Amino acid sequence: MLFKRSLLQELISTAMGTLLILLGVVIAQRAGYLIQLAAKGILPNDSITVMLGFNLIRFLPMLLSLSLFLTILLTLSRWYRDSEMIVWFSSGLSINNWIRPIFTFSIPVIVLISILSLFTTPWATHKVEEYRSQLKSRDDIATISPGVFKESAHADRVFFVESFDELGNVVKNIFVQSIQHQKLGILVAAQGNRMIEKNGDNFLIMHHGHRYQGARGSAEYSTTEFEKYAIRVEAAESQQTEPSVQSKSTLNLIQNKNNSNVAELQWRLAIPISALILAFLAIPLSALDPRAGRSANFALALIIYILYNNLLSIIQAWVSQGKINGFVGLWPVHLFFLGIMLYMLYRRTQQLPMLPSLNLAGWTLFKKNAK
Repeated sequence: MLFKRSLLQELISTAMGTLLILLGVVIAQRAGYLIQLAAKGILPNDSITVMLGFNLIRFLPMLLSLSLFLTILLTLSRWYRDSEMIVWFSSGLSINNWIRPIFTFSIPVIVLISILSLFTTPWATHKVEEYRSQLKSRDDIATISPGVFKESAHADRVFFVESFDELGNVVKNIFVQSIQHQKLGILVAAQGNRMIEKNGDNFLIMHHGHRYQGARGSAEYSTTEFEKYAIRVEAAESQQTEPSVQSKSTLNLIQNKNNSNVAELQWRLAIPISALILAFLAIPLSALDPRAGRSANFALALIIYILYNNLLSIIQAWVSQGKINGFVGLWPVHLFFLGIMLYMLYRRTQQLPMLPSLNLAGWTLFKKNAK
């Protein structure tokens, strides 16, 4: 039918715009946070892009769910606002006729959300934890950010490098402060480079610099000028940590059933289920009430979305703590909002009077003649 084709086309275009806006907001927020960590020297500069990519994959199921909800809400609200709904109601359609095209549009998105939630997100979480473990095992030089003072893992040295070359091997304007035999030593060089021996030892080679050494609080110190000075850089020991529940595969959660695993499995299933319920809930929420204003339904939709997700998070925590049986899980929350959705659809169907059934072509001709 004409209205189904028109509805699907507008839903697709609105969904693309909504998803791009939400992706832009998340990328800006996460990028700002990661850049702040890099500026403080907590996170290496070369890891920002990798961490941002993995975090984006982790948030993608929730972004798709919110995009689906907002897309249906925005599209149908515009139809009410521009009086296009009057045309369709006059042609003999009711609000229930919108369920099938909304279902057709939502199912591919729900399938994608399910795949991301059950398989892709745990993989991305595992990769983030693995990458963080690798960052912790990197040596002191690898974690230095240009222009930032960086303390070594053993707190016996402070490094400062003004800049790196494009490959990160040659450093310029190096400052190293160290403590040896209760004496404070400072090394300054205009240039240096990294060198790895055959046995795997890492060295920072400083060229044409000076070394100052003296006791703390004393004015006596010695000065040494050198052509080449090597500092051995020790790599931090890699600590094997237990993988988090969020990083375990779905198959692992099913095979090893405990409170935490059941709660995580319920959460992964809850994301696509809640997305489907919210998609149909957007149909009655999109109906505009002229006396309430255009933003009333959006405020109500936002409250419902926040309440839905917060209740899921609370119940998940209770299942993980053993306060709620894992067999019950998050299903009461889904059933509650499913009941709200069915009730609102029923009330909206009863409130909307059926206009006389008119032929769509005749209705269009009537509007042209009226002009």
